[in-house]
Amino acid sequence: MIGRPNVGKSTLVNAIIGEKVSITSGTPNTTRHAIRGILTREDVQMVFIDTPGLHRATSTLGHRLNSTARSSVSGVDVVMGMIDATGAIGPGDKMTISNLLQACGEHGAVPLLIVNKADRAGREGTAAQLLAAADAVNEIAAEMNAQGAAARVEYIPTSATKNHNVDHLVDFVDKLMPEGPWFFPEDEVTDVPEAMYIAELVREQLFRAMRQELPHSIHCRVSEYEWPHITVEILVERESQKGMVIGAGGRNLKDVGIKVRQQMPSGVFLELIVKVEPKWQSREDVLDRFGY
Repeated sequence: MIGRPNVGKSTLVNAIIGEKVSITSGTPNTTRHAIRGILTREDVQMVFIDTPGLHRATSTLGHRLNSTARSSVSGVDVVMGMIDATGAIGPGDKMTISNLLQACGEHGAVPLLIVNKADRAGREGTAAQLLAAADAVNEIAAEMNAQGAAARVEYIPTSATKNHNVDHLVDFVDKLMPEGPWFFPEDEVTDVPEAMYIAELVREQLFRAMRQELPHSIHCRVSEYEWPHITVEILVERESQKGMVIGAGGRNLKDVGIKVRQQMPSGVFLELIVKVEPKWQSREDVLDRFGY
């Protein structure tokens, strides 16, 4: 699943799986890794890959996020490009369509273009966006000489937040699955390690608390995991940012801890520590260490 930031990819993956496997927020580029959500029903297992939003990168981290999104379409059976039903098709959407056509070609993976947030656009707005999307696909295909790929594109409107048409999307993908062994146990819903998931929960709440002030400068990692004691380090780029994360009298950090613990088993002891890792978004060695 590819698309520009904040188009609803993570929300849709969570809706498909039926539980939270990927964090969400109103901040662009909340998703920083390829997150797999696993749906097993009857004799079919589908693995949906949530990816970072495609965007115009301005940092080393941003370039790596784009690379992660683009590489995720390799070796899959279906590529789902997603656009927003509520706004004009802009450069980010055109980038999505271009990557969709390039990844699928005339004989490769099945290309789906999902028009999300149909509940906000309404019936007429969604219909208009579907037509605009088809025009954009044909226009971009002509520029790329990819008319064969464009002719294969299927269009599906959805609302991830309202669960509208999600079952239809899953049924459509179900029928496209080739025969083969399952990659995961039947009861598994994601391949995200538990420690990484906990760190992501902390980052999600920090993103929601900080909004546009600081989020891109924040990285979270579990430094100690010995149940029920878990320590999560919150890394920022400058000393001045520590106080912003902690908040007056530690209020921000306390609120974040409460909201994260509400999503975890009872009895957990969660410790949050804020540290400085200077200019980590631009340092190749640190990004390697952080797994980006």
